[in-house]
Amino acid sequence: MSSAQQHGALLLAEKLTRILPGEVPVTLVADADLYVDRGEFVVIHGPSGSGKSSLLYLLGLLDRPTSGRLLLDGEDTGRMDEDRLAAIRLQKLGFVFQFHFLLAELTALENVELPMRKLGRLSRQAQTERAVQLLRDLGLAGHEHKRPSQLSGGQRQRVAIARALANDPLLILADEPTGALDSRSSENVRDILHDLTRQRNCSVVAVPHDPTFASRADRKIEIVDGRIRH
Repeated sequence: MSSAQQHGALLLAEKLTRILPGEVPVTLVADADLYVDRGEFVVIHGPSGSGKSSLLYLLGLLDRPTSGRLLLDGEDTGRMDEDRLAAIRLQKLGFVFQFHFLLAELTALENVELPMRKLGRLSRQAQTERAVQLLRDLGLAGHEHKRPSQLSGGQRQRVAIARALANDPLLILADEPTGALDSRSSENVRDILHDLTRQRNCSVVAVPHDPTFASRADRKIEIVDGRIRH
């Protein structure tokens, strides 16, 4: 990794390692060095069981590394306690998973408002206005007051993307975001995530289910047996 690449990177990992303890320790990620620039669309790919999701969870601060260093927006996350990590996830990160994890009892609008309510930066009126605009931007005008059960799979995933964008994150992490969708919906979600990097200068790191997902990536990172291939 060159000094030019390191300079100004939104995300920088150095020798990131995750080992599951036990009678026979299992290494999920080993000595990972990588960076993600601002406004970059990066895809992590590799064989099944290679450590893709494990690496993504480390980058998203959902798991702590056994060793190594992870800097996000210039801050060393290894020095943060659990409360600070939770605050960083809420303020600077957005997550999109294979299954949308929308709350069934809430409308699309209310699901998108949730992260903003938790952060508490905006008034209730401003939260609603932002949620409505995000849903409209993602082609969901007229669906604001529908519950997840009333939406198609592709629509539910777009609501999940709107929710991930609610607090204007610097980085979205997507773990198999199209794994439960048909090919047309998959292409739509892929294009939306790609366009976010251009329209909002939001970085995206994705672990795709479909190999064609990587066709619009700015850069691909290959991981095999827990190690990044350079």
